Amino acid sequence: MFARAMWSSALRLALPFVFLRLWWRGRREPGYRLAWGERLGLSGPAIAPGAIWIHAVSLGETRAAATLIDALRRLRPGVRLLLTHGTATGRAAGAALLREHDASCWLPYDTPGAVRRFIGRIRPAVGVLMETEVWPNLIHQATQRGVPMLLANARLSERSARKGRRFAALLGTAAGQLRIALAQTADDARRLREAGVPEVEVCGNLKFDMTPAAEQVARGRAWRVSVARPVVMMASSREGEEELLLQAWRSLGAPRPLLLLVPRHPQRFDAVARMVRAAGLSLAHRSAWQVGPSESQLEADVWLGDSLGEMPVYFGAADVALLGGSFAPLGGQNLIEAAACGCPIVMGPHTFNFAQAAEQSLSTGAAIRVQSIAEGVRRAAALAIDADRSAWSARALAFAAEHRGAALRMASRVLQIVDAAGR
Repeated sequence: MFARAMWSSALRLALPFVFLRLWWRGRREPGYRLAWGERLGLSGPAIAPGAIWIHAVSLGETRAAATLIDALRRLRPGVRLLLTHGTATGRAAGAALLREHDASCWLPYDTPGAVRRFIGRIRPAVGVLMETEVWPNLIHQATQRGVPMLLANARLSERSARKGRRFAALLGTAAGQLRIALAQTADDARRLREAGVPEVEVCGNLKFDMTPAAEQVARGRAWRVSVARPVVMMASSREGEEELLLQAWRSLGAPRPLLLLVPRHPQRFDAVARMVRAAGLSLAHRSAWQVGPSESQLEADVWLGDSLGEMPVYFGAADVALLGGSFAPLGGQNLIEAAACGCPIVMGPHTFNFAQAAEQSLSTGAAIRVQSIAEGVRRAAALAIDADRSAWSARALAFAAEHRGAALRMASRVLQIVDAAGR
């Protein structure tokens, strides 16, 4: 109780600065300036009680939630959904998942009043938090009102578990109020139990059920055919990685492959473009063409993937992809989508966010691990022209297909809990 009160007080004091940051981010992403009343639980969508509420904070979680939503609708046609988000990209992606009688909004900040107003307004049958979202006041208010709270596609790295132990009085209490966690792996399940979650089941990773649109992959492959050299992609690059990447890229001997550079965060597109030019490399923006690249764009040193919702296109265009977030100590990004598109992966040493998937991809020959981005660039450039490259691609596809099925397992468990609650 004391720890939650201290958390609530600190968050209230921080709110003016949080809203200033939202306004600042809204310069580049206008979605952040929308519906601020929802952030405080003062307004929200009109939705009848009894919906399944799914919180997917950002774009990656929303894409994973899409597979869970598809499975819920297969098992129970006509199910009503409320989606909540924390980022503009997540909310935009979530809007495409809505059907009649569904709704979406921002998740309120975790102050007692905001979440109390939110839960009281929507009165859901169940709350499903995606992956790592444990909010003490939100979970407390929901359980006080009899709303069972689940953690779906749950993951907890050893690094995050250590941090959680330092705040056990706050996060341990919240974890103990969860109805169940549906974990990605046995290691995640063990750490979640140690963190205080009363019931944990291993269901697998929803991201294996994310099937890339065939049309998008085909479009990327058509781009690849038009390029007269290999294509190496840097997928979901993070701050601190691009400068090292470009240094290593310039050190490659001529002729170099085409570099397809896709930053993780849209607000960094312009900054990354400036880095490319400062490195003395010619640049073509994906946003500058409609159907395909022009002759001059085909000759560029670098393509900047400055668009949203086109990762399958980019993976389709690439011969091999470097895994962003794995060359700095950030835990790596989702490598499963690349595998599902048949794109081999070169990853760095830091993959703790997707530890089991990373190890499985290595053991099946769908990926390579290196210790530095310079080594990664050299290995990726070599793999892009390797005569065995098609076999790497086949192994990536097989790896992605082998681990599907988590969506139906999780959807079945969610609906069991809804039925048991009689809501």
